[in-house]
Amino acid sequence: MLQTSQAVNQLPRTLEEFLLWEPNDGYKYEWNDGEIIQFTGMKKEQLYIYDILLDLFFEKGYKKLGTLVAEQEVMLTGIQRRRPDIAYFTREQIQQSKKGQDVIPEFVIEIISNNDQINQLEKKITEYFKAGVKVIWNIIPEQEVVYVYTSRRDVKVCLENDICSANPVLPDFEISVSVIFAEEKQ
Repeated sequence: MLQTSQAVNQLPRTLEEFLLWEPNDGYKYEWNDGEIIQFTGMKKEQLYIYDILLDLFFEKGYKKLGTLVAEQEVMLTGIQRRRPDIAYFTREQIQQSKKGQDVIPEFVIEIISNNDQINQLEKKITEYFKAGVKVIWNIIPEQEVVYVYTSRRDVKVCLENDICSANPVLPDFEISVSVIFAEEKQ
């Protein structure tokens, strides 16, 4: 068992040690089959995106079916623990989680920063689909573009007034790229 004081000085070597590890360095971490992936999480300058999408979620009445959660830890497999920027969980999944079960969101959103590496993004997309995710949005604020994936081969590049959809997971959850980024321009 890894002690908290050791956790700061020593990197975990197993998933069990990682789950007990509590570094206090301002970063967030994911576990991928022994690899520790350091990242900063959703930046405060990107919070407006979550706010806009949460408003849409409530407006469409999806709160009755589930919830949108920011940076929730998700065990994709027994060896992969990821933390999507935003994930949709159904009411059933929330109840399963309450019982300690691992659940896989069917819809995830990643807000891509300048420090994200393309090979790591591609790896994460592959992992998400293998685990059962059905829709992935990769939002790139700097270029005002959204990549909507329904599989690794089926991706729609959305710009300006193009509509991003979470169909088939949330059929009416649709928004144009220009609306996502309108708040930033005010």
